[in-house]
Amino acid sequence: MTTRPSVWDLVRQFAEAQRGAWKQEEIVSWFRRHAPDQAKDGTVRAHVRGAAWNVGDRSQFAGREPFLTRVDTGWFRMATEAELAAWRDACDRPAEAVAAPVITEPRPDADPSDWHTEENVQRLLVDRLSSTGWTILRTANTATGETGIDVVAERNGETVGIEVKGYPSKTYARGARKGQPKRTAPSTQAAHWFSHAILAAMKLRVAQPSWQSVMAFPDFPRYRRLYAATAAPLAAAGIEVWLVSQGGAIEPLE
Repeated sequence: MTTRPSVWDLVRQFAEAQRGAWKQEEIVSWFRRHAPDQAKDGTVRAHVRGAAWNVGDRSQFAGREPFLTRVDTGWFRMATEAELAAWRDACDRPAEAVAAPVITEPRPDADPSDWHTEENVQRLLVDRLSSTGWTILRTANTATGETGIDVVAERNGETVGIEVKGYPSKTYARGARKGQPKRTAPSTQAAHWFSHAILAAMKLRVAQPSWQSVMAFPDFPRYRRLYAATAAPLAAAGIEVWLVSQGGAIEPLE
């Protein structure tokens, strides 16, 4: 009796047949054509992420050695032996010394107390996009509260419009009440900002249907929970959510 290859094996089979980097949508489409009864789209995406050594959390596949490298948002390639060797070396260190490998390092001027403001998150995002081949077409002035799309970038004929939000602080950052505690809890305010971002992203889908519509937030558990509660309708609307780490790494949620 012939045993069917696992989803993990099929992901490797696809990746080994590619030349250079490939987009995640390509392997999803491949599974739909070649193994439609074997894995749903979400399962394929999870396996692709789990097969990459440099994603934020691959605990679901911790018992398997990775073989992919995530090179940008939604883009992957086969990992080099040098990358895998560095990953193995990191795994051999004491647990308290090991951090999930990321492509970008923390900025030396980052202030741990305020890295998650909208202005800083937008700066981290733009720096990361610029360093990975994107041309920045527009950035909004967050200090003056400029209206419109926060970030517009283009690469290889693809345009992305991004609505950026920060994470609320417990005290006022400016004005006459600077330093005083806010009446609204950060968790509650974050939910408000998340809903505001959804409205902006929906408007962009109508105004620019050919663009990729994205909401970007600093990587906080609250935003992960809000995404989990709205993932299905956001996907149906064609809206993506990216989380930006303090070090500048971008993690698209799926």
